[in-house]
Amino acid sequence: MTLHKQIFKLDLQFFSGEKTEKATPRKREETRKKGQTAKSADLNTAISLLAIFLSFIFLAGIIGKKLFGMMFIIYKKDLAMAVTEENIHQLFTRLVIQTCFAVAPVFAVSLVIGVAGNLFQTRFIFSPSAVQFKLERINPLKGFKRIYSIKALVELIKSLLKIFSIGMITFYVIWLNGEKIVLSIEKPVTEGLVLVGKVTLEMGLAASVFLIFLGALDYAYQKFDFEKSIRMSKQDIKDEYKKTEGDPLIKSKIKERQRQMAARRMMQEVPNADVIITNPTHFAVALKYTDGEMSAPMVIAKGADYLAFKIREIAKAHDIVIVEKRSLARALYQQLDAGDLVPEHFFKAVAEILAYVYRLKGKV
Repeated sequence: MTLHKQIFKLDLQFFSGEKTEKATPRKREETRKKGQTAKSADLNTAISLLAIFLSFIFLAGIIGKKLFGMMFIIYKKDLAMAVTEENIHQLFTRLVIQTCFAVAPVFAVSLVIGVAGNLFQTRFIFSPSAVQFKLERINPLKGFKRIYSIKALVELIKSLLKIFSIGMITFYVIWLNGEKIVLSIEKPVTEGLVLVGKVTLEMGLAASVFLIFLGALDYAYQKFDFEKSIRMSKQDIKDEYKKTEGDPLIKSKIKERQRQMAARRMMQEVPNADVIITNPTHFAVALKYTDGEMSAPMVIAKGADYLAFKIREIAKAHDIVIVEKRSLARALYQQLDAGDLVPEHFFKAVAEILAYVYRLKGKV
């Protein structure tokens, strides 16, 4: 009874189209062309954030000098400047340009790491169809389904976990440096700024490392969800095989048609044969030999059962000699095809038959 239930369950899965099979390479390639692949935006963001804070460690001195230079000019020259619309506009433009040049290395690192992270996850995928406008993307019903779905719930849990984790990490770093922060009130402004920068970097690095850990988990989940979304049913695999390899029924019909055409061509060559070697009823092989043109006798037609009968009928109609040689007919049929020359180890037996045929026809 258990075996019958299992068989019934498998049949039900097959006919219901349940997607239980892994995606085939063809399905994966078609999915990639559509721009669909496993990718974690959280992992990419975390790596970029870590790269930004690491770049601050190496570039803090250069950025600090540029910013201090800007402040020095502001306090020394710009505060004494006449307040006019033109002066304010020039000051603002100059400060924006200088600030952009100061933080440009950090933005460059962020851009390079962000692009590299995306390319690493997607393996250099490029799909114009992924950015094409589709009306279904602005469908309110589908938007509602996306908001209230299992995937949206998972995203909400991830966001809450990130907020809670970053808050705890930030609090822990501040708590470790709490005494230094309190004592910084009695120290010069420069030392206080250095301490604030150090604590900020520690918080950023700790949060980035933890976010990378969460991003790795998210990437594993995204990969699992992607693999699940591209699963195929047994019927899908069967249909894909038909598209790739062709319908087996059609292929068999094509092969049958090819065999029929080959048989007709052989039948047309039978009247040109010198002799027909038979089994006597199961096999028939038609041989032809032209002295000076062929290095050995050639098989121009062969057949078994019904084809052998047709070859004998045509041979009789054209007065071609039929010789019964059971073992030779079977060997020639099994080892040679139409158009093949008789190999050397058959020369003696075939030569005796051709000599016999030539004597009958008065050619010798």
